[in-house]
Amino acid sequence: MRLALDLALLAGALGLMWIVPDQLAFLTRVLIMILLVLSLDLVVGFAGIATLGQAAMFGSGAYAAALFALHVSAEPLSGLVVGMAAAAGVAFVSGLALLRAKALTLLVLTIAVAEVLQEVANQADTVTGGADGLGGYLMAPLLGAEFDLWGRTGYLYALGVLALCFAFARRLAGSPLGLALRGIREAPDRMHALGTPVYWRLVTVYTLAGGLAGAAGALSAQTTELVSPAAFDFSLSAEALIMLILGGTGRLYGAILGTVLFMAVHHFAAAVDPFNWLFAIGALVLAVVFLAPAGLVSLADRWVRR
Repeated sequence: MRLALDLALLAGALGLMWIVPDQLAFLTRVLIMILLVLSLDLVVGFAGIATLGQAAMFGSGAYAAALFALHVSAEPLSGLVVGMAAAAGVAFVSGLALLRAKALTLLVLTIAVAEVLQEVANQADTVTGGADGLGGYLMAPLLGAEFDLWGRTGYLYALGVLALCFAFARRLAGSPLGLALRGIREAPDRMHALGTPVYWRLVTVYTLAGGLAGAAGALSAQTTELVSPAAFDFSLSAEALIMLILGGTGRLYGAILGTVLFMAVHHFAAAVDPFNWLFAIGALVLAVVFLAPAGLVSLADRWVRR
């Protein structure tokens, strides 16, 4: 069942290249956001870690990939690995301190980490380009395919990375670590009493999820060939959390469903009214919260059971 659904989603994503070839830049952005929300689902949905700072890892991956392309090599895959490693490092170091806190304190501290990194990106203008952002680099061909103006290579690249990261997240969710994280989310004291190293399990998943968020940031920097301090914006973390709530937490598919719905409504509502599109987003969130409190994935579950 899951394999058939995965293949259907992949086929649909590939089909969009021919159905809406003039929207590939937007669709690539959707894929990147799905990957960011997927990383957030591992942290919030599986481990129950309260965070509004996932943009810290997204921005770290974006800047690392951009700096690597500018000063070392413009080869995309190696830049992707560098972005993931940098973001995972930020997640690990910050997680060592943050994950000793709980609830609202933890939430505020995650925001603070992203804000500090954004200010560093603003002030270190000789390295990061400051408020103007970092550009001036051109990505080398990806396995012989040039990054074209229509965005076909970038779209396939983002889709391939997302597919691999989704497979990794699913494997993680079904592993002993994933099962332990579910237990920690529901009853951390009981898991600690059973001998589970709760703190280190949380640090591990926070680091792994940070690497996935860094991959999203690296893809963004590589496909647009530009990165700015906006990559650390609080609004990015907040929107990712809204997308996850819309789709449903702790299910992985919720990241896909919620992101696609949010981005589609945002795209079309902003095209109709660039100044008041948030009304449409607000109405969407209210409708989902009241009609499907567990997210849109829960509606699919009900349909399957029937």
